Amino acid sequence: MQTQKKVILLSLVVGILLMLAKFTAYLITSSNSILTDAAESIVNILASLFAFYSIYIASRPKDQNHPYGHGKVEFFSVFIEGALIIIAGILISFKSVYNLFFPHEISDLILGTIIIGLSGLINYFLGYYLIDQSKKLNSLTLYADGKHLQTDAFTSAGLVLGLLLIYTTGLNYLDSILSILIGIYIVYSGYKLVRKSVSGLMDESDLDTTDEIVAILNGHRKNAWIDIHNLRTQRYGSDIHIDCHLTLPYYFDLNKVHEEVSELDKLVNNQANSSTEFFIHADPCMPQCCHYCKMSDCSVRSEPKTLDIAWTTENVTKNQKHFTPHVSI
Repeated sequence: MQTQKKVILLSLVVGILLMLAKFTAYLITSSNSILTDAAESIVNILASLFAFYSIYIASRPKDQNHPYGHGKVEFFSVFIEGALIIIAGILISFKSVYNLFFPHEISDLILGTIIIGLSGLINYFLGYYLIDQSKKLNSLTLYADGKHLQTDAFTSAGLVLGLLLIYTTGLNYLDSILSILIGIYIVYSGYKLVRKSVSGLMDESDLDTTDEIVAILNGHRKNAWIDIHNLRTQRYGSDIHIDCHLTLPYYFDLNKVHEEVSELDKLVNNQANSSTEFFIHADPCMPQCCHYCKMSDCSVRSEPKTLDIAWTTENVTKNQKHFTPHVSI
């Protein structure tokens, strides 16, 4: 968590400096579209402040009231960031519509364009760094902040092209039109962040994580693991909570069952890219499992093995043993 805090602090400091630079560019040019970009920088700073606080909360250990930890605060952080972006985009669009009907003089566009262009480059590379760190640290907050900064960079790139067009044509009303387009793009970017946060808060299944877990299981599959079903994944900040049912030969004693369950748990925790809490429910095999069971030395088999069933996200997430739709455990 200390690394995450340092990365967010870096984002906050750079954000403050870029905000000052963009407002300076606005004071020089009086460009409404530059003001749009500068106003979004305020959102960047607020988002970084809340992200820093959410990382602090997420780093707190599990307690009696929060048995799964505090990681879900990151989804709330992303929601706040997305909501702020949407509000900024709406306000920007309204102001731009006003200035379209009541225009004002614009000056020194080249200097303002240079400042915005340099700010955009810095934001892009800082966003790339945050996204890269989010993958290493499994931090949704860093990912959201990085995506936000890169969105800001793309906005700045479009703004630079628009300002150059205004400079070459002398059509100042294009400034307000450009600002409206940027505002709409900002609102859409905020919506995507809000959508991502709501899906996490509503415990929507993390399919990317599920695919990763299934790949690990397929790569280290044991014959005694007859099938895995009812697999569910939930992300709590940088931690993942997984439930599944593991079908084992019914004649295994309790010690052997515990050994197999512990081995599966250890496998996923060692191979996954996140800290994983794995709850495994052991199921006994049934005669309907024999046709795909790989236990070659089974003395109670009711029919020979005739199928090889690969584990996929589709069949491991169903609440039934494989190829036995009439059985639900």
